[in-house]
Amino acid sequence: MTRTAIDSSSLIGYLAGRDRADTRLVHAALERGDAVLPPVVVTEVLSQPGLPTPVVDLIRSVTQLPVTDGYWERAGEARARLLAKGRRAPLADALIAQACIDHDVPLVTHDADFRQFAAVTTLRVLP
Repeated sequence: MTRTAIDSSSLIGYLAGRDRADTRLVHAALERGDAVLPPVVVTEVLSQPGLPTPVVDLIRSVTQLPVTDGYWERAGEARARLLAKGRRAPLADALIAQACIDHDVPLVTHDADFRQFAAVTTLRVLP
């Protein structure tokens, strides 16, 4: 089964009812049942105070990508490659990207920073 990882930017946009290419991909992945969440995305979204119970239930119902051996080291190395080039490389983005790379799943995101990771790794970014 093909899986599709969802970033916080797209998931939050989807939950807010925004109609964009990325939120339509989120909707389709949830409908197909092939949506997955990097662990950092779960933390980012559940960190928002006052989330309605149905949103919390949705987040908890989506499969999480497990952290694999060497994950932390690979994420650090990828982030270091970007920082060495003087590029923006937020830590949370590095962790999200690495989870997707480790499981060979594309990432649906509205956050342009992930394109920097895609340029130096095998990360696939949608749309």
